[in-house]
Amino acid sequence: LQPPPLYCPHIVFVLQGLNDSDTNRQIYFALALVSYLFTIFVNVTLIVTVCLEKTLHEPIYLFLCNLCVNGICGASSFYPKLLHDLLADSHVITYSGCLTQIFVVYSYVFCEFTSLTVMAYDRYMAICRPLQYRAVMTAQRVAQLLLLTWGFSLLETVVGVSFTATLPLCGHHIRKLFCTNWEVVKLSCSDTTVNNIYGFVLMFSQLSQTGLILVSYAHLVRASLRSRSDRRKFVQTCLPHLVTLLVFTISLVFDSMYSRYGSSSALQALQNMLAAEFLVVPPLINPIIYGINLQQIRSRILQNFSHKSETLKPHS
Repeated sequence: LQPPPLYCPHIVFVLQGLNDSDTNRQIYFALALVSYLFTIFVNVTLIVTVCLEKTLHEPIYLFLCNLCVNGICGASSFYPKLLHDLLADSHVITYSGCLTQIFVVYSYVFCEFTSLTVMAYDRYMAICRPLQYRAVMTAQRVAQLLLLTWGFSLLETVVGVSFTATLPLCGHHIRKLFCTNWEVVKLSCSDTTVNNIYGFVLMFSQLSQTGLILVSYAHLVRASLRSRSDRRKFVQTCLPHLVTLLVFTISLVFDSMYSRYGSSSALQALQNMLAAEFLVVPPLINPIIYGINLQQIRSRILQNFSHKSETLKPHS
């Protein structure tokens, strides 16, 4: 017999992802804190560099800033709660807190895909339609694309979380470090057909965006073979974009597949690593990849740091 449905607003979920981590919590806390602070540092450094340098006020760099802002949101949806739980004796989260975490996590996921799609469109216009680029990618168009990125992503998330919030639940144990939509839906004791259908709609949406990116890259590769300048532009701006897409997609696929088909008897540390990879790796790697590969950003960051080191030296 199933337990009676729980009155959702009064539910306190128990997060079981840290059950096997009692002995090394201080080490995990230190590693998580350093990782979070470094993620914030590299993303903020890139954002500030682009904002302060007028020569970097180009569409591709503004889209990159948006990607970094989204990365900070994604990391901040995971690390603060993890750091708190590593120091706490009980690992619980309220129903409203769980839905809020789901909302931020999935907004990050959808915004990442949409941002990468917009960046692919920008690179397509810059390399394949260079004569039309300035006329098409105006400040107004850039603002519209950024608004579309966040508006579309938030709409996808609001609908999904709204469907989940209507479900009566018959459990309160979540076998993860953080709340995810799938883990909460699995606790439902009612029909979840609507949630499943909407999940397929979201999957189609993300696959469609991935398809658009791949189509644009087919054109980009063809165009980059025509001249050396196009090849250099492709390597500097498109290659990091492709690496970013692959890292994020692979991380997300790992989490999705393991949530549904992974063995619950596997090592807890392995489960945690696979579950959190898409929230840890892309926000950390994205600004590093772009910062190293884009000469304008790299030279400006090095110039800023060298200038600060010179000013800090004592004058004789």
